[in-house]
Amino acid sequence: MATGETRGMVDVLVIFGPNLNMLGTREPKTYGAESMADIMGALSDQAADLGWRVEMMQSNEEGVRV
Repeated sequence: MATGETRGMVDVLVIFGPNLNMLGTREPKTYGAESMADIMGALSDQAADLGWRVEMMQSNEEGVRV
């Protein structure tokens, strides 16, 4: 363990890709009724239970900007 690290602390970055911001509203019979906010809340709760810090973001970008 490196100096300054706390055992059990892990940083997690979750990146939601294109159109996942539409979860719960776009074709709920196909994709389910859970929204991205619902999923983010569940992930935050699980991370907190494990003592992890989690950061989440969503992007509809499908390519590389030059």
